[in-house]
Formats: sequence, structure tokens, C-alpha cells
Amino acid sequence: MEDDDQKVLDLIKELVHRLLYTSQHPNPSPSASSNPNSSSSSSPTTHQYQQALRYALRILSSRMTPSIAPDDAAMAESIKRRLATQGKSSEALTFTDLYSKFSSKTGPGSVKNKWGVLYLLKTISDDRKLLKNQSISRVSNGFFDPASVGGLPALFDSDLSDRVSVVNEHYKNLSDLDDKHFSHNLGGSSDNLKKLRGLNSFGKVEKKWGDSAFNENFEKLRVSGEGSRGFKGRENVGKGWSGGVLMVSKDPENIRHLAYKEFAALLREENEVSEEALVRDVLYACQGIDGNYVKFDEKADGYMLPELVKVSRATHVMVRKLCELGWLFRKVKGYISESMERFPAEDVGTVGQAFCAALQDELSEYYKLLAVLEGQAMNPIPLVSESATSGNYLSLRRLSVWFAEPMVKMRLMAVLVDSCKTLKGGAMAGAIHMQAQHGDPLVKQFMKRLLRWVCSPLFEMVRSWVLEGELEDIFAEFFVLSQPVKAESLWREGYSLHSAMLPSFISSSLAQRILRTGKSINFLRVCCEDRGWADAAAEAATAAGTTTGRGNLGYGETDALESLVAEAAKRIDKHLLDVMYNRYKFKEHCLAIKRYLLLGQGDFVQYLMDIVGPELSEPANTISSFKLAGLLESAIRSSNAQYDDPDVLDGLRVKMMPHNTGDRGWDVFSLEYDARVPLNTVFTESVMARYLRIFNFLWKLRRVEHALIGAWKTMKPNSVTSRFLDKLPNAVKLQLVLTSRRCQVLWDEMNHFVTNLQYYIMFEVLEISWSNFLKEMEIAKDLDDLLLAHEKYLCSIVEKSLLGERSQTLNTTLFVLFDLILRFRSHADRLYEGIHELQSRSTETSLSSRDKTKSRANKNDKLSEPGLWLGEGRKALTQRAGEFLRNIGKDLDAIANEYTSVFDGFISQLPVQQHIDLKFLMFRLDFTEFYSHLQSKTGTKLLP
Repeated sequence: MEDDDQKVLDLIKELVHRLLYTSQHPNPSPSASSNPNSSSSSSPTTHQYQQALRYALRILSSRMTPSIAPDDAAMAESIKRRLATQGKSSEALTFTDLYSKFSSKTGPGSVKNKWGVLYLLKTISDDRKLLKNQSISRVSNGFFDPASVGGLPALFDSDLSDRVSVVNEHYKNLSDLDDKHFSHNLGGSSDNLKKLRGLNSFGKVEKKWGDSAFNENFEKLRVSGEGSRGFKGRENVGKGWSGGVLMVSKDPENIRHLAYKEFAALLREENEVSEEALVRDVLYACQGIDGNYVKFDEKADGYMLPELVKVSRATHVMVRKLCELGWLFRKVKGYISESMERFPAEDVGTVGQAFCAALQDELSEYYKLLAVLEGQAMNPIPLVSESATSGNYLSLRRLSVWFAEPMVKMRLMAVLVDSCKTLKGGAMAGAIHMQAQHGDPLVKQFMKRLLRWVCSPLFEMVRSWVLEGELEDIFAEFFVLSQPVKAESLWREGYSLHSAMLPSFISSSLAQRILRTGKSINFLRVCCEDRGWADAAAEAATAAGTTTGRGNLGYGETDALESLVAEAAKRIDKHLLDVMYNRYKFKEHCLAIKRYLLLGQGDFVQYLMDIVGPELSEPANTISSFKLAGLLESAIRSSNAQYDDPDVLDGLRVKMMPHNTGDRGWDVFSLEYDARVPLNTVFTESVMARYLRIFNFLWKLRRVEHALIGAWKTMKPNSVTSRFLDKLPNAVKLQLVLTSRRCQVLWDEMNHFVTNLQYYIMFEVLEISWSNFLKEMEIAKDLDDLLLAHEKYLCSIVEKSLLGERSQTLNTTLFVLFDLILRFRSHADRLYEGIHELQSRSTETSLSSRDKTKSRANKNDKLSEPGLWLGEGRKALTQRAGEFLRNIGKDLDAIANEYTSVFDGFISQLPVQQHIDLKFLMFRLDFTEFYSHLQSKTGTKLLP
């Protein structure tokens, strides 16, 4: 240990020696370097060397600390910059190289306090520069300069003898200092204590030099320091301390205390308000209370220290910065008070109340901090001294440190208050969530804690809606909206998403699933009167790892929320479909609509048309709907429809559509299907209106087919007609054969069209659409999928049946063809009725005169009434028959020409339709390429 102490002392001597002799002799000789006692006219004397060594030891054993932060890199940069500005570029580069080597050296034997070494060298350099600029004619080397030029302050007054005795006493006792004494002077630093233990032997060196030389040097020191600020500034104090502030190892005359006391007096002169009073006022301001000096200024919108109060500008700035916390507190507190006062109002809501509670909780922590600070503010602020660093007091600077974290939080709360003033519910939660997207961990943690409070009501609404179907939204804060509707519209119109209230941390897809899950529960409860959803919800909560109780969901648990919603949706939707399929027999009802409204039950449709045909031929205003209902019951009992479920048959009814003057029963007759709750959710009024439109089209098609079948029954030849033709004159016979043949050909062309169209509708449209519908019903996961599948099924039928908006022209043309076919039926009936009546009257040879007179009186009647002209005799019979056949032939030719023209327009439009299945209809109609050959013969463009 003694070797280490001696080594430290040797190093200090070497340092002082190099600093003194190198400055006088840039290239000292080895002999001069080795002998510090050798003197010359330009070299320092032994006394100066002794003073410099004592100076160095006093500095190293003192507690002097610079006013700048210890940063070796910044200090090295400052030295390098100074060398560069002085034009010493080469020296700056050399210093840079030396510093890089110095800073990179670590391990045993390296200097730990590198910054201290650089600072010491820089300070010594500054002292020398100032000495040179002032051209003071004395030997100093910077160590004994006055305090005004950066040197060591004078430590003695005008009484030199007292000063010398004090200093002698000081250095006499220096050798007797023990480890404890050095520990006190070095601020408790163990490293400094170890390094300076070797200074105990300095007393021996001092004795060798002698007191006389030492006193002589102090006399020179007094003369050189008389002009310094240390002597001039202490004239009004009298005897005592007459220099600046320096922390030395001993202060026998209490010099530092006097300096601090004078400094405190100077502060009192500059500030008429004590710092303790300002601290108390700042603490009041941070609670929204005006103090004695710091008050709230309405114009400036903040707490201000009046300019009339005499304090330093730095104090003004410090108070204004600290009072920003009070301004923020005032804003946050005002928002909380205002919101809580009008809480029952709808614009606040439960989320707003939770937000206020979260802010109030943060303010509670803030109040605790202020209570602690107020306790510290009761302690007086000490003077700047050693004990000041450890005292439990509160100054403005300490207050700024205490307010650092609360300031950040209060600013965040103020920003949230400003952004949420006009928001509520999910919109408020979304706005706060956007503020939480921050990189600062402190801010992120604070916002997360705040959001757990704010989102608590929102997540409770989600839980209640997903697991119970209850919408606890008194203030319209939830992103699911409800409105009172009928039971049949509950699913489609009862609930909807309110996008404005959808928080940004819940995706649109998740919101849709939440909406559908709650709708399913309400649909089961209200429309299906089912309670099985409760078990499904409990199973979902168990599968998701949570319970059905309150408070199990919160902000930041999005994965848990998604899991709960997914499990609940899967189980509740499956239960809903099971109820629809099994309890309410949805598939059976769809099949019943296909059989009866879409005329898929052939025997029922045929029998119905047979028994209601005569009734529907009457004017529409004369038909009784009750009679038609009875005929419908007869058709059901007479066909296989009687074996269907009674619940299905109860829904089938006759409906008479509104009619105009001249309408027949065929034009207003229709069937309807009454779907009850909950099936009317699928079979709504608009859906049934489209079914009715499809039924009218199919009913018209079946009517046309029925008419052609009836015409065929009338037209088919028999033996009686063959014998009758043999008795007619050749001209009449030829005309009758041509007319009959023309009627047969036209019937065959119409029958070809109707047969293929009906095949296309029944098989290519209805059956394929039904098959696809059944497949989609099997894979449907929820009621929305089921509704979508049914909608596609219905749209497919409408589009393929030429009833869609894109096929309006074809649909109009098609109904014109149907009307022409029905006109043809009436002409065919007239033709063959006339033929049969002519045949029945041909056996009569004469008539009574009364009958002849009567027939001549009516000779101007219509020739198309064969029963009136058969009584005029055979010659007249032949004449009238020929005229009748010519008129019928003209009517058939007109119908044939019109039919051909309309039909050609119809088939020419089929290939340009967008639906691909209509091309199959074209293929069936022109399967024999008859119309293609006709195009080549006539030159008309039948097909594009």
C-alpha cells in the first residue's frame, strides 16, 4: 500500500515538473529534467516548483467540481475545435490521434477518469492564455493567477502574517491526515482515497524545502494577487475571506459559509418573492387554484406570474413551464365535471362515463403526487452547500423533475379530451385507440390502461349481444342498431351495423359476425320461440376458454374476442338451421312451392285446369273465389297432392288478382302460398310476388298447351268426316281439305314451339335450379347463407324463364305468341264446329216453307254462323260452305303470317341473350335446322 502511495506522489511530481519546465523549455535537456533544483534565469525556482506542487495537491484533494456534465468525447471535441479555430490544424490532428489512442486504452494501468484529465489540461491551457493576453509581468505559469482570469482564487486577506500562519498550519497538518480525513475531502470516493494516500508523505518533502522559502513565495503571491477580484470584492467585509469559492480540504475560518451567505443575500436582493412561495403557488396552480402570485389569466388562457413581480427572467420562464401542468389539469378536470353533470344525456353515454372514470383514476394518482410534493414544500430551501444535495426540500428545478412524467400523461389526457368532446360510444373508443399507436412504452402502457377502462362497457355490450342476444344500448353507443319491425322483417331489417360507432380495433368482418350471431339468437327467441340457443352459447363460451359472466373480455384481448364470436356463431347458427329444417320443415315448404306454384306436380295441374277451365272462361267479374277454392280442394283430393303434409296444403290458396273490364278468369286466376313465421323470413312479400309472376307465366304456358291439346282433340279425323267429304262437291271438298291441312300445319308448328319451350322451362330451368338449391342448402352455415341460396335459386328461375329485366323484349314477344296461339284455338274450334254442324245437316233434303221464309229473312246474317245457312238447301249449302271455308282460311292465313313474323323475331333474339342457358332453348327449337333452311330459301335473316 505504501508503494502505491509513493507511486501516486511521484506521478504528481512528474506531472508538475513537466508542466513547469516544458513550458519554459520546449526541448529540455535530460539533466535539467532530472534535477528540479537546478535553476536558470528562465526556469522556475525551487520555491515556485514547491508552490505548484502544493497547488496540485490541494486541487486533487479538494471537492471542486466543474459546472458542466462529464463527457470525455465532448471535451475532446471542444479542445480539437479550439485548436482548429486558432489555425493549429496540424496540432488538432495530432491531438485527435493521441485522444483516440488514449480513449481506446482500457484495462489495468489505464486512466478511468479520462474526462477529468482532459478537463484539467484544458483549464490549465485557458489560464495560460489569459495570463499572456493580460501581459502580467510575473512568473506564474497559470497556477497562481487571480480568479478574474480563471486562476485559483486568493485564499488570504491583507494580514500576511495571519495568512502565512494559517497556510503553515494547514500544510503542517497535511502529513498527519488519516484515511478518514481524505475520505471526507474527496467526497467519499474510494478511488481518489487510494490514489491520494501517498500524499501523506508530502509533509516530509515540505520540511526539506523549509518554511522561509515558503513564506517568501507567499509574499510574492500576495503582491501578484492584489489586483484580483478576490481582494477588491471583499473591502466591505473587513477581515476574513477575500476571494472566490473553492472547496478545499480544510476551511478553518468558515470561508465557504460566508460566501454562501453573501450569495443568498444577493438572491434576496434580485427576487422580491422567495422560491418557497413560488413553489407553493405552482403547486396550487397545478390543482387549478390561484395562488398569491401565480394566477390564471383568462386572456392568456394560462397560469401566469405577473411581470410586476420582481424575479429573474429564468424564474419567469420556469414558472410558466411548470404551470402548463395546471392548464392541462384545468382542461381535463373541466371535461370530467361537465360530462358527469350531464351524464344522463345521450351524448355522454356509458363509454363516456367510463372515460371520465379512467381520467379521474389517473387524477387520483396525480393528487397523491401533489400531496407528497406539498409535504416537501413545507421544508425550507437551504443555501447552496454540501447538504443541499441531500436535503428533503422542493425547489423549482426539483419540481420540474417531479413534473416530467405527470406532464406527459396530462398532455395525453388533454389531447384525448379535445378529440373526444363530440364523440361517444364506439367512435370514442376508436379515437382513443388511434392515440395508443405510439412508440413510447410509457405512453403505450398508459393508453392501454386507459383503454381497458373506456372499452369495458363496449366489450360488455359485445358479450351480452353474442351470448344472450340482448342489446343493452340505452345511449346508442354500440355498433349494432335495432329498430322495431314485424316478426317477418326481424332478420332483414331489425338489426344493422352502425359504421360510425364501429371502433377501429374491431374489423368489419368481425363486426358482421357479431351482428349475425346476435341476430340469430333474437331470431330463435322471437320468431322460432326456441330456447336451445342458451346451451349453444354456454358451449361456445367453454370452447373459447371463457364464461358467460360479465367482465371476461377487455381491450387488448382481440384474439379472445374473435375466438368467442367464432365459436358462438358456429354453434348458434347450426342450431338455427336445425330448427328451420327439422322443426319448421323448410325444405318441405320449398318443395311444396315448387310443386304447386311452379306447377311441378303434373297430375294436380292437369286436373286443376280441367275442372276450372269452364269457370275461368267466364268474365272475371262474375267468378266466385269461394267456388274456385272448392275446385282447388277437389283437385288436391283427386291427385297425389292429397298425401302431402297437411301443414303444407293449408298454406295453398286461390288468389284473384285485380282485373280490368273484359278480362277473363284465365287472366286473373293464381295460386298463393301462405308461409307463416319464421318461414316468412325467407318467403317475404317481395319473394312471393316474384313467385306469383313466375306462376302467371307458367300458368299461361300451361293454358296454351291445354288449348292446343283441346284443338287437337277437335281436329283429329274420323270415319264420319271421311264419308262426309265424299258427298261434297269437288270444289268444296278441295277447299275444305286445304283449310283443314293449313290448320293442321299451323297447329303442328305451334305445338312444336310450346312443347320445346315447356320442356326447357320444366327441366333446363326449374329442375336444374332446384338441384343447385338443394346443394347450397346442404353447405349453408347460417341463415344468411340460406337466404342467399334461395335468392340465387329464385333469380336463376326468373332470368332463365325470360322474366328478368334484360329479357323484357323477349318476354313481350313470348306473350304475343301465346295470344296468337289462343286465337288460333278459337278459329280452329269455329272451323271444326262448322264442319261438324255441316255434316249433321247434310242428310236433310228439304226444309219447310216456313223455315225457307225465315232463312231468307235472315240471309244478311253472318256467313260464319253455319247453323243459319244449312237450311237453305243443298245448293245454298254448298255456296255457303265454300264462303265459310274461304273466310276461315283467310283468318288462319292472317294468324299464320303474324305468328311466323313474331316467332322469327323471337328466335332471332335468343342467341344475343346474356344467359347461356337460353342458347339451349334455341338449339331445341331449331334442332332440325328447319328455320336455317327457311332463311336460305326466303333470304330473310331469321338467325343472326
